[in-house]
Amino acid sequence: MNFLELAKQRCSVRNFEPTKVEDEKLKQILEAGRVAPTAASRQPQSFLVINSEEGFERLKSIGFNTSAPLVIITCGDHDQVWTREIDDKSMLDVDIAIATDHMMLAADDLGLSSCWLGYFDINVLRDTFNIPENLEPISILIIGYAKEGEKKSPDRHTTDRKPLSEFVHYNTY
Repeated sequence: MNFLELAKQRCSVRNFEPTKVEDEKLKQILEAGRVAPTAASRQPQSFLVINSEEGFERLKSIGFNTSAPLVIITCGDHDQVWTREIDDKSMLDVDIAIATDHMMLAADDLGLSSCWLGYFDINVLRDTFNIPENLEPISILIIGYAKEGEKKSPDRHTTDRKPLSEFVHYNTY
């Protein structure tokens, strides 16, 4: 499958089979996040993998319930990130978004599904999982084998997405 086919195949899935994600697949997903490009190659990404009963109990204790057998809390390290000097723009969100996207696509390539979640209380996550102050949780990525009927058709993009003509401009706006 080529890249565009993979990108169109990927969709957000929230209901998963209870099947554990194999360690080899987890390693490949994490490797995809490791090799993701970052501003000035500063590599501020840090991943907290939740795949044990204890980890899921901690998630449940803060009201986070998922059928996914694998959760990755993606964090960015404020001590490692590159900041644009002109306007003090931190690239933390951008770097972690790229790493998260790489992991989502890697998961799909391995026959898994995922969903990127951004609704959570940073301080509650920090306290529950002992996340150091220099690390900022940016997203929660849930991963697993999609339940039957959860995957959307790759053809949905022809009707569910804006055409290129609505947002692509050449040489000037």
